Amino acid sequence: MLLKTRGIIFRSTKYGESSLILEVYTEERGIRKYIVSGVRKARSSTPASKLQLMNLVDIIAYERPGKELTRMKEVRPAQIYTRIPFEVERGTIGLFMLEVARNSIRESEENTALFQFLFDAFAFLDTTTGPIQNIHLHFLLELTTHLGFLPSGEHTTATPLFDLKEGRFIGGFPGHTEYLDDKRAALMYRLLHADRAGLADVQTTREERSGLLTDLMRYYRHHIEGMREINSLGILRDVMASRK
Repeated sequence: MLLKTRGIIFRSTKYGESSLILEVYTEERGIRKYIVSGVRKARSSTPASKLQLMNLVDIIAYERPGKELTRMKEVRPAQIYTRIPFEVERGTIGLFMLEVARNSIRESEENTALFQFLFDAFAFLDTTTGPIQNIHLHFLLELTTHLGFLPSGEHTTATPLFDLKEGRFIGGFPGHTEYLDDKRAALMYRLLHADRAGLADVQTTREERSGLLTDLMRYYRHHIEGMREINSLGILRDVMASRK
């Protein structure tokens, strides 16, 4: 049978002399792997630009029950990026978001809400004309909704700390060091309850963003078993360090 679906390209691996194996997060089937034949030939009808990491695509692929690897018949852009490929900061943030998603999502089944969230997040990163320095932090927090460990409770004078292990705001020392102090917990709470359009209203310093990024990666490691190291994290830190 043929499957027609939107997808986000998660990974690309050379296969044979002229083909690629693409790992695609699809709207209809979750994570799928496809062979794209002949794409690395000089006269390929499918330009390599269509198959870059992070690309939002419409695909037609062959589906066979029980087969983990099938062939892609057609691919075309669902949305063409106009900024991410040409701006270092956007591109670096996007690669970090992609790697986090790739390392966090293991399901090979339909999850329309998660797919739409990811699709919209990458589209927003490319099109927004507002400040982008908080986008990766907001993305990490929003993604927890779909992964099952959304921070619970509220940041108040009675519950000023955040327990990274328990995933909730608390009123006193939790008995271990894996928690956020009042200031860091307050920042996390503001970002957690901001929408994308309101991110410009959340004022942060470079030091605050760097610290919260470290904290959120700790949070992910506590709640995703076998969470791998994010290779793009160091590059992201270097790029964001140039901001005030």
